[in-house]
Amino acid sequence: MSITVGNKGTAATIVSEKNTAKAVGSGNLDVFATPMMIALMEEAACNCIINSLEQGQSSVGTEVNMTHTAASPIGANITAIAAVTEVDNRKIVFDVIAKEGDKEIGKGSHTRFLIDVERFMSKLK
Repeated sequence: MSITVGNKGTAATIVSEKNTAKAVGSGNLDVFATPMMIALMEEAACNCIINSLEQGQSSVGTEVNMTHTAASPIGANITAIAAVTEVDNRKIVFDVIAKEGDKEIGKGSHTRFLIDVERFMSKLK
């Protein structure tokens, strides 16, 4: 496994009517929804390690600890950045940040675990 502390990944989106608090049920305003910010941060974390996974391997999110500190209107460009801060066997910990341009709108930490896809999915049957 070549996942190392310092690896970085990004993900981006534009705030639209589909990812507002009003649309996803996390509020009644037309601003970027907190659950969508968290999903974007998780996407950045996945992108951070995707090229290091072995065939048949994936990762699952197990913990999020986030703050959402600024609202973003429809049309805003949002970027999430994840950086690996800890690798402990199958456990990967990330620092994550979300920005609207240069302005930080959220930050926190995220934990994922490496899994064997076939074995993981067989447990769900």
